[in-house]
Amino acid sequence: MRGHLREFGIVIPVGARRVVAHAESAPSTEGLPDVLRCARVDLLAEIEALQAKAERLRSELERLAHTIPEAGVLLSVPGIGVLTATALVAFVGDLNRFRSGRDLAAYLGLTPREHSSGHNRRLGRITKRGNSYVRMMLIHGARSALRAGSMTNTPDDLRTWALSIARRRGFNVAAVALAKKLARVCWRVCRDQRPFERREAA
Repeated sequence: MRGHLREFGIVIPVGARRVVAHAESAPSTEGLPDVLRCARVDLLAEIEALQAKAERLRSELERLAHTIPEAGVLLSVPGIGVLTATALVAFVGDLNRFRSGRDLAAYLGLTPREHSSGHNRRLGRITKRGNSYVRMMLIHGARSALRAGSMTNTPDDLRTWALSIARRRGFNVAAVALAKKLARVCWRVCRDQRPFERREAA
């Protein structure tokens, strides 16, 4: 819809939350063909219905997350939201069945492949084993945490570490490295049943 309206000079910003408001308050649509005008009304109604359904599901997930002890403590970790916390609990189950946080990160495919011989140790890309949805959510959460850390004057030590990697290796590499670290932090807070404690950067 955004592309078709742009052809007639009606520009709508990107983002599902802003589509309906901007489309309804757009300039006169008298120049639009009848077919497109009717389709526009139907699409806006469908978008509103889908947004309402998504909000109901999100509210239900938030309520459910606070009834599960593991999900509740995971929500204290930066970059871990309701979707990631509930996905981790649903897919992994008891995080304490892993011996360490590194084992959990490896299970989720966030550890690098190793190509070593003799005294030379070479680490490649991440293995991408395990559930792709959970891994994707952790990486998206890490990206969000990185952006938030770059916009504050006093980021915690976790995000300061990731930001230093971003300056040296690039944003995407830092996001994956932070996602791996977040998996290890998630294991630790579940093991201790204690919320994540933010520490100021040294």
